[in-house]
Amino acid sequence: MLYRLLVRPLLYRLSAERAHRLAILVLRTAQWFPGGLVLLRLFFRSPRLASTEVLGLSFPSPIGLAAGFDKDAEVYPALGALGFGFVEVGTITAQGQPGNPLPRLFRLIEDRALINRMGFNNPGAAHVAQHLLQRGRRQSDPILGINIGKTKATAPEDAVADYEASTRLLAHYADYFVVNVSSPNTPGLRDLQAVSSLQPILQAVRAALNETVVDRRVPLLVKIAPDLADDDIRELARMARSIQLDGIIATNTTIRRCGLEATDEQIRSLGAGGLSGAPLKQRAQEVLEILSAEVGGDLTLIAAGGIETAADVMDRLRAGASLVQVYSSLVFDGPGLPSRLNRELKVHKR
Repeated sequence: MLYRLLVRPLLYRLSAERAHRLAILVLRTAQWFPGGLVLLRLFFRSPRLASTEVLGLSFPSPIGLAAGFDKDAEVYPALGALGFGFVEVGTITAQGQPGNPLPRLFRLIEDRALINRMGFNNPGAAHVAQHLLQRGRRQSDPILGINIGKTKATAPEDAVADYEASTRLLAHYADYFVVNVSSPNTPGLRDLQAVSSLQPILQAVRAALNETVVDRRVPLLVKIAPDLADDDIRELARMARSIQLDGIIATNTTIRRCGLEATDEQIRSLGAGGLSGAPLKQRAQEVLEILSAEVGGDLTLIAAGGIETAADVMDRLRAGASLVQVYSSLVFDGPGLPSRLNRELKVHKR
């Protein structure tokens, strides 16, 4: 209530990206302040749920934060203290890059949606790996997923080596690993979702994970776009099963602009980018159901896209997902979202 009445109106006076930077700063400060993480846990009071055992890992909650919020792996401990069962950081590229020109992140408030064309802005895999090494892992940290993408300057024919380089730098720090070939904001990236292009990338990353981390198996997943044709989704799923991939995340953002409350003029003024949030709910659910019918039981499915309530979470779990991720709803509902979802989910499961 406090967030909606007081904090959110103030944040809406800032651009979406400035508000995001401010949120990162606050969470980073909470981590630095002695006892800050304990205070976050006490204030948000997320209930304990039965652990979800998938990917050889024990998730304290099936509700996680999608990649894109903690791009540089700076504040995942604080996000875990808010009640997220797992946090996926990134997208991280082999080489650091500034991303696309500003402005590049926009709110569609009436639609409870975001449009972004961030372009994988991040300091690069070596920098993030050094930061993770210096911090170390702590028992109170959430399960950590690391999401990697292709460096914009890397030619498509060199994509395998680019993904492999990121993997070798970051593998030791991940509880699970994600290959992102589905962002619409790096030219040509989505072309890598074609099975003929994607399979060698996934096989190279799998081999690099096995060679770099020898004392455990790091699960590997791929994140796909909602804009793929249904038959292409099925083909990709069959390929993933054939190479013994661990799972699929469905879905990334969409380039479609269907059924929005925002006017055509507003949408045109914002330009290109991936749409996330409530308008993605139906298509993300459809993609999940296609995947579940094709590979359900053989691969772990993580659902993302338009998840705002415990009922949404239950819909995805019933459709075959083992875990879910949120992002846009955190922007609109604030830091109390994970604890609220966990409380509601506990009631739904009684």
